[in-house]
Amino acid sequence: MGEQAAGNRKNPEKAAENGSGRAAGSGSAKRAKQDREEAVTPEAKGDGASAAGAEAGAAGAGRPKKKAGRPESRLAMVRRARRINRELAEVYPYAHPELDFRNPFELLVATVLSAQTTDLRVNQTTPALFAAYPTPEDMAAAVPEELEEIIRPTGFFRAKAKSLLGLSAALRDDFGGEVPGRLADLVKLPGVGRKTANVVLGNAFGVPGITVDTHFGRLVRRWKWTEQEDPEKVEAEIAAIFPKSEWTMLSHRVIFHGRRVCHARKPACGACPIAPLCPSYGEGETDPEKARKLLKYEMAGRPGQRLNPPPDYPGSPAPPLGAD
Repeated sequence: MGEQAAGNRKNPEKAAENGSGRAAGSGSAKRAKQDREEAVTPEAKGDGASAAGAEAGAAGAGRPKKKAGRPESRLAMVRRARRINRELAEVYPYAHPELDFRNPFELLVATVLSAQTTDLRVNQTTPALFAAYPTPEDMAAAVPEELEEIIRPTGFFRAKAKSLLGLSAALRDDFGGEVPGRLADLVKLPGVGRKTANVVLGNAFGVPGITVDTHFGRLVRRWKWTEQEDPEKVEAEIAAIFPKSEWTMLSHRVIFHGRRVCHARKPACGACPIAPLCPSYGEGETDPEKARKLLKYEMAGRPGQRLNPPPDYPGSPAPPLGAD
């Protein structure tokens, strides 16, 4: 549910090629005009993926040239931000939520469990969890110690079990056993904040939302889209740059890029397909060959985080718990 990939489908070879750098395409007068119009009207409808322009260049072909003179204007930043989004749409046309789920309740629970751990660990844990407690009513009636033991691999299991018991009881008692489709209702549930609510709304209900996790916050600050640290302020500033229709897929693309290329400690700058658009180029490894060794998941030919990825995902499924 709500797991559609954006743009045209690409094969793994193409994805790998995009991860290590793409030859620059030729810009057009029409595209330049559209960029200007979009930047002037930030809430105008977005156009999705497009061909790379001349300044995109080939990733890893040397440090991008920075223009001297005045600081980047708001207009120029918006144009650059939207261009990065289009570039990422071409690199990750299969971007999707990396938590396995079959319904809104499973996505809500999985997202709560994903705090302070990887989506892979959550995906390896939830099959047994949902086999034991498939509905909010079942989970609300769980013996706390038994629930804790099942979710122990995700870490902070006592606090997470308390949240799951609380939100399940609230769903049972206040919402007829159904996950509500409104932000105001979701954030009232125990253990559910704006980030979790936006994940559920965007991917289970099709309601646009921006997911500000650690990856998203790190990258939008590196790209100078915002200087804010508070997630709600980051969300508000990024929402003003992009049309609402782009919010959910923008979140997936940025998070995908953060997990695969633009890592926290050592970003793979030399293998980054949007390096010429990045004002923080050089914070990580710039040598193309060394940078390619830093790539993760399908970009490096390795399994992703999902045991049950969507059909168009170019990588291989993750192994079940105990097999890794």
